Amino acid sequence: MEQTYDVIVIGAGPVGENAADRAARGGLSVAVVEAELVGGECSYWACIPSKTLLSPGAARQAAREAPGVGDPGPLDVDAVLARRDEMTGQGDDSGQEEWLDSVGITLVRGHGRLAGERTVEVVPATGVDDDAAGETHRLLARCAVVVSTGSAAVVPDLPGLAEANPWTSREATAAEAVPASLVILGGGVVGVEMATLYADLGARVTLLARGGLLAGAEPFAGEMVAEALRDAGVDVRLGTTARRVERPAPGGPVTVTVGGDDGAEIVTAAELLVATGRRPRTGDVGLDTVGLEPGAPLTIDDTTAVEEVGRDVVGKPWLFACGDVTGRVGTTHQGKYQARVTGDVVAALYGSGGDREAIVAASGARWSRYAARADHGAQTQAVFARPHVAWVGPTEAEARRAGLPVRAVSYDLASVAGAAVTSPDHGGRAQVLVDTERDVLVGATFVGPDAAEMLHAATVAVVGEVPLDALWHAVPPFPTVSEVWLRLLEELGL
Repeated sequence: MEQTYDVIVIGAGPVGENAADRAARGGLSVAVVEAELVGGECSYWACIPSKTLLSPGAARQAAREAPGVGDPGPLDVDAVLARRDEMTGQGDDSGQEEWLDSVGITLVRGHGRLAGERTVEVVPATGVDDDAAGETHRLLARCAVVVSTGSAAVVPDLPGLAEANPWTSREATAAEAVPASLVILGGGVVGVEMATLYADLGARVTLLARGGLLAGAEPFAGEMVAEALRDAGVDVRLGTTARRVERPAPGGPVTVTVGGDDGAEIVTAAELLVATGRRPRTGDVGLDTVGLEPGAPLTIDDTTAVEEVGRDVVGKPWLFACGDVTGRVGTTHQGKYQARVTGDVVAALYGSGGDREAIVAASGARWSRYAARADHGAQTQAVFARPHVAWVGPTEAEARRAGLPVRAVSYDLASVAGAAVTSPDHGGRAQVLVDTERDVLVGATFVGPDAAEMLHAATVAVVGEVPLDALWHAVPPFPTVSEVWLRLLEELGL
């Protein structure tokens, strides 16, 4: 069966949905291809379930710290998991499918892969449409193809690891029961969030990290999270290398050997979670049919057009990519941002009301809806461990390596009146990076309760390149934790 659309999007996660929606708003006919659940990783196995599962523990901690409330006791694990199921729809994506239909986007279920220029073949995925198993759809794009297939967890080539049937982030966020004990390999976002979560739910947790925690953040952030995890009963071991894994009996305990031949140690737990990173899902997307390397990230320019693929006879790009497949910034929100750029660029190039000249003009503009410039220096990240860690822009070390003349200024959140009013135990730290030549913020990091909610003010200041003299007139209400902005500016001499 062969069908033709203006635009074909491979991958119907939040990134693909956004790209498809923006292109459709431009008057183009759009089909999205999805092999699993519409809504993707974020909706069912990542952002939504993880934050839902983490929220009760944060609320309990806030109650413990509030004078006069008292200790609310252990969490009701069944209720916590039930709320997770409610938020993820227990794997029912019919609501997402209805939304696609409501905005005029066609859903094609199955595994999509390129089969040459502007051509996508779709084979029904197992369990998605068993009646149509083996029937291949051939989709032709008049204008563009967008690849937004996301990323998958990396399972390192560690002796015995694959055979031990470890958890990845999917199994960790979808678990139907809490194991008595859990060992986690990796100290990144997934590692620290799941360590927080499972300690909250009563598991004995051991976290093994080759270096420090949250390597992409300022060092003090990882140090504060490590201290908090230890206070919560997590056995945090930094600078530790796993050597091999064994699970003698299926479903039985798993053992991890850490350290070297001299002084090797065994860590045993009921379950093992691998949280050592992710890779772009490009291994089976047909990249070889258009001269690209399967398994590699898709390198894009700021319009999100794939750089290695030539333009058509009139110079227009036809292949675009957004989200984790680009290898730029592996977060849902940054991927959705790229997707909005993708959809707008495609609509401007090919839509009835398109404005190709605006895209050309965008190449010389600092900010444009047709260029994903926030990927360079204004990218944001939020980690929902306890405490939260949130940052925008580069770390101080990254900024200095890039040759930026920066000054770092920090302030203890416990010294802010708004924090002390909330709780005598309210702690944390805020740091800003100032370009000393331009007197504007280029980065900021917040660590503390609900710190992720504080980040957007800093992001606006960075993207808007607000001069410090003007930022001084943004008066924070009292008594709030946001008063830290005043204190930071005072530290800068204002």
